[in-house]
Amino acid sequence: MSSPHFQFSFTSTLAVQDVFSHLLDVKAWWTGLFGEEIKGHSENVGDEFAFTAGDGIHSSTQRLVELIPNQKISWLVTESNLSFLTHTNEWTDTQFGFDLEGKNGVVYIVFTHQGLIPDIECYAQCSSAWTQYLHKLANHLK
Repeated sequence: MSSPHFQFSFTSTLAVQDVFSHLLDVKAWWTGLFGEEIKGHSENVGDEFAFTAGDGIHSSTQRLVELIPNQKISWLVTESNLSFLTHTNEWTDTQFGFDLEGKNGVVYIVFTHQGLIPDIECYAQCSSAWTQYLHKLANHLK
């Protein structure tokens, strides 16, 4: 059964520990497309970081809420302002992150943004942006 939430899957042949470390460093993968700026930390549960992109048309604050080494990373969006939307706080209280599973020298990676569903206003633009970041990430982690 497929999820109604935005998902993107890919694989890597790098060691699962290396993939996990790279994903935990949001500055390493959530930048490089729309003039992003990331301030704060995301190494330990409870850490928060602020993300801004597109000359401020997207700003949000995320808190690391789940961390299972080499298996799962999850952030809760605690504040959001997406100025291109009617409801600028659509991301607030959504959650996104990665699930990893290493098998036979391959790491299976699933990104899910829970709450980013086709029924909300930003789905088309936000899922398109996530896809661009995640394609870039998948190419980096081959």
